[in-house]
Amino acid sequence: MLSAAELLVGIRRIIRLYEDTVRPVCDTYQITQIETDILAFLHNNPGKDTAKDIVELRMLQKGNVSQAVEDLLGRGYLEKSQDQKDRRKLHLHLAGKSEEVIQAITQVRAEYLRELFVDFSPEEVGQFNALFQRIFENAAIALERKE
Repeated sequence: MLSAAELLVGIRRIIRLYEDTVRPVCDTYQITQIETDILAFLHNNPGKDTAKDIVELRMLQKGNVSQAVEDLLGRGYLEKSQDQKDRRKLHLHLAGKSEEVIQAITQVRAEYLRELFVDFSPEEVGQFNALFQRIFENAAIALERKE
């Protein structure tokens, strides 16, 4: 079994590879890492379209998400609309300007996954997914117990 230190170093490497892979998109479109994450989140999660959804599901800091959303709205990558039932709730929508960025993000994310899973068989990828899903569930349960 991996030690806690080895596991944390491995996770950090995976995150750094992701950040390095996405950086050219950030540079090209002059957007931050969190802004790419928000655009990708909205693209990949129809119906989860509020800042609160992003904060809760991506486990990001509320202030960071608020600032990034404001910046994306200001630069025309996002649009917002008021909820029909709860006027305090704002729904976020990808604007037409975001299509090119989304395409670039999707492309580099696919490249990232190819890098991570190079030389893995489809069966091994399936096993990895199943095992990590169990680990994710265990972590969620442990966090709930601590709250």
